[in-house]
Amino acid sequence: MMLHGKHKLPITILICNNSEDERLVTRQTFEDSRIANELRFVDDGKQLLDYLYQRGVFAGETGAAPRPGLILIDLDTSMDGSPQALRQLGHGSTLFDIPVVGLTASALGEGLARRPWLGVSSFITKPVTFPRLIEAINTLDRYWLQIVERPPIPA
Repeated sequence: MMLHGKHKLPITILICNNSEDERLVTRQTFEDSRIANELRFVDDGKQLLDYLYQRGVFAGETGAAPRPGLILIDLDTSMDGSPQALRQLGHGSTLFDIPVVGLTASALGEGLARRPWLGVSSFITKPVTFPRLIEAINTLDRYWLQIVERPPIPA
Protein backbone atom coordinates (compact mmCIF):
# COMPACT_ATOMS: atom_id res chain seq x y z
CA MET A 1 0.00 0.00 0.00
CA MET A 2 1.32 3.43 -0.88
CA LEU A 3 1.64 5.54 2.22
CA HIS A 4 2.43 9.21 2.71
CA GLY A 5 3.16 11.70 5.42
CA LYS A 6 4.67 11.74 8.86
CA HIS A 7 2.33 9.02 10.10
CA LYS A 8 2.43 7.09 6.81
CA LEU A 9 -1.28 7.18 6.09
CA PRO A 10 -2.68 5.42 3.00
CA ILE A 11 -3.26 7.78 0.10
CA THR A 12 -5.79 8.05 -2.68
CA ILE A 13 -4.30 7.84 -6.18
CA LEU A 14 -6.09 9.94 -8.80
CA ILE A 15 -5.67 8.69 -12.36
CA CYS A 16 -6.54 10.81 -15.38
CA ASN A 17 -7.16 8.49 -18.33
CA ASN A 18 -10.15 8.38 -20.67
CA SER A 19 -9.56 4.85 -21.99
CA GLU A 20 -11.75 2.28 -20.23
CA ASP A 21 -9.42 -0.54 -21.37
CA GLU A 22 -6.39 1.21 -19.89
CA ARG A 23 -8.30 1.90 -16.67
CA LEU A 24 -9.01 -1.83 -16.32
CA VAL A 25 -5.35 -2.70 -17.00
CA THR A 26 -4.23 -0.05 -14.49
CA ARG A 27 -6.57 -1.37 -11.80
CA GLN A 28 -5.38 -4.95 -12.47
CA THR A 29 -1.74 -3.84 -12.35
CA PHE A 30 -2.21 -2.24 -8.94
CA GLU A 31 -3.97 -5.37 -7.67
CA ASP A 32 -1.25 -7.66 -9.03
CA SER A 33 1.38 -5.40 -7.44
CA ARG A 34 -0.49 -5.76 -4.13
CA ILE A 35 -0.92 -2.00 -3.89
CA ALA A 36 -4.28 -1.64 -2.18
CA ASN A 37 -4.68 2.13 -2.28
CA GLU A 38 -7.97 3.61 -3.34
CA LEU A 39 -7.87 4.46 -7.04
CA ARG A 40 -10.05 7.24 -8.42
CA PHE A 41 -10.39 7.94 -12.14
CA VAL A 42 -11.21 11.03 -14.19
CA ASP A 43 -11.37 11.36 -17.98
CA ASP A 44 -9.61 14.64 -18.77
CA GLY A 45 -8.22 17.92 -17.49
CA LYS A 46 -11.62 19.45 -16.82
CA GLN A 47 -12.71 16.50 -14.68
CA LEU A 48 -9.29 16.52 -13.01
CA LEU A 49 -9.79 20.11 -11.85
CA ASP A 50 -13.43 19.47 -10.92
CA TYR A 51 -12.29 16.55 -8.76
CA LEU A 52 -9.44 18.46 -7.13
CA TYR A 53 -11.52 21.56 -6.42
CA GLN A 54 -14.63 19.49 -5.55
CA ARG A 55 -16.96 21.12 -8.02
CA GLY A 56 -19.39 19.86 -10.65
CA VAL A 57 -20.23 16.18 -10.10
CA PHE A 58 -17.70 16.07 -7.24
CA ALA A 59 -19.27 18.92 -5.25
CA GLY A 60 -21.19 18.58 -2.06
CA GLU A 61 -21.09 14.89 -1.24
CA THR A 62 -18.63 14.15 1.55
CA GLY A 63 -15.99 11.70 0.40
CA ALA A 64 -16.85 12.09 -3.28
CA ALA A 65 -13.38 13.44 -4.02
CA PRO A 66 -10.80 12.68 -1.33
CA ARG A 67 -7.58 14.66 -1.73
CA PRO A 68 -5.11 12.51 -3.66
CA GLY A 69 -1.55 11.91 -2.54
CA LEU A 70 -0.47 11.19 -6.11
CA ILE A 71 -1.84 12.04 -9.56
CA LEU A 72 -1.09 9.83 -12.56
CA ILE A 73 -2.01 11.40 -15.88
CA ASP A 74 -1.95 9.59 -19.19
CA LEU A 75 -0.44 12.13 -21.57
CA ASP A 76 -1.52 10.08 -24.60
CA THR A 77 -5.26 9.64 -23.96
CA SER A 78 -6.28 12.39 -21.52
CA MET A 79 -5.11 15.54 -23.24
CA ASP A 80 -8.47 17.32 -23.48
CA GLY A 81 -7.73 20.26 -21.22
CA SER A 82 -4.95 18.46 -19.36
CA PRO A 83 -2.06 20.85 -20.16
CA GLN A 84 -4.14 23.78 -18.87
CA ALA A 85 -5.15 21.78 -15.79
CA LEU A 86 -1.56 20.80 -15.03
CA ARG A 87 -0.40 24.43 -15.34
CA GLN A 88 -3.07 25.44 -12.82
CA LEU A 89 -1.86 22.83 -10.35
CA GLY A 90 1.70 24.14 -10.37
CA HIS A 91 1.22 27.91 -10.28
CA GLY A 92 0.25 29.21 -6.88
CA SER A 93 -2.25 26.44 -6.35
CA THR A 94 -3.10 24.96 -2.98
CA LEU A 95 -2.50 21.62 -4.68
CA PHE A 96 1.11 22.22 -5.74
CA ASP A 97 2.38 19.65 -3.24
CA ILE A 98 0.69 16.68 -4.93
CA PRO A 99 3.19 14.80 -7.12
CA VAL A 100 2.02 14.52 -10.74
CA VAL A 101 3.47 11.68 -12.81
CA GLY A 102 2.86 11.65 -16.54
CA LEU A 103 2.49 8.33 -18.35
CA THR A 104 3.23 8.16 -22.06
CA ALA A 105 3.95 5.72 -24.84
CA SER A 106 4.62 8.39 -27.46
CA ALA A 107 7.27 10.97 -28.28
CA LEU A 108 4.54 13.66 -28.18
CA GLY A 109 3.62 12.77 -24.60
CA GLU A 110 7.27 12.61 -23.58
CA GLY A 111 7.85 16.03 -25.14
CA LEU A 112 4.94 17.46 -23.16
CA ALA A 113 6.16 15.87 -19.93
CA ARG A 114 9.57 17.47 -20.35
CA ARG A 115 8.14 21.02 -20.40
CA PRO A 116 8.69 22.48 -16.92
CA TRP A 117 5.72 24.85 -17.20
CA LEU A 118 3.40 21.87 -17.48
CA GLY A 119 3.81 20.93 -13.82
CA VAL A 120 4.60 17.22 -14.24
CA SER A 121 6.92 16.04 -11.43
CA SER A 122 8.23 13.19 -13.57
CA PHE A 123 7.11 10.87 -16.32
CA ILE A 124 7.16 7.18 -17.06
CA THR A 125 7.28 5.66 -20.52
CA LYS A 126 4.55 3.02 -20.56
CA PRO A 127 5.96 -0.49 -20.83
CA VAL A 128 4.53 -2.69 -23.56
CA THR A 129 4.23 -5.88 -21.52
CA PHE A 130 2.12 -6.50 -18.44
CA PRO A 131 5.06 -7.76 -16.29
CA ARG A 132 7.02 -4.59 -17.14
CA LEU A 133 3.97 -2.47 -16.25
CA ILE A 134 3.81 -4.18 -12.84
CA GLU A 135 7.53 -3.48 -12.39
CA ALA A 136 6.98 0.21 -13.28
CA ILE A 137 4.09 0.54 -10.80
CA ASN A 138 6.16 -1.11 -8.04
CA THR A 139 9.01 1.32 -8.77
CA LEU A 140 6.56 4.23 -8.68
CA ASP A 141 5.33 3.01 -5.30
CA ARG A 142 8.85 2.68 -3.88
CA TYR A 143 10.10 6.02 -5.19
CA TRP A 144 7.26 8.49 -4.75
CA LEU A 145 5.64 7.12 -1.64
CA GLN A 146 8.22 5.13 0.28
CA ILE A 147 11.57 6.81 -0.42
CA VAL A 148 10.87 10.45 -1.22
CA GLU A 149 10.46 12.76 1.76
CA ARG A 150 8.53 15.81 0.66
CA PRO A 151 8.96 19.09 2.53
CA PRO A 152 6.10 20.14 4.78
CA ILE A 153 3.43 22.37 3.31
CA PRO A 154 3.85 25.95 4.57
CA ALA A 155 0.94 27.16 6.67
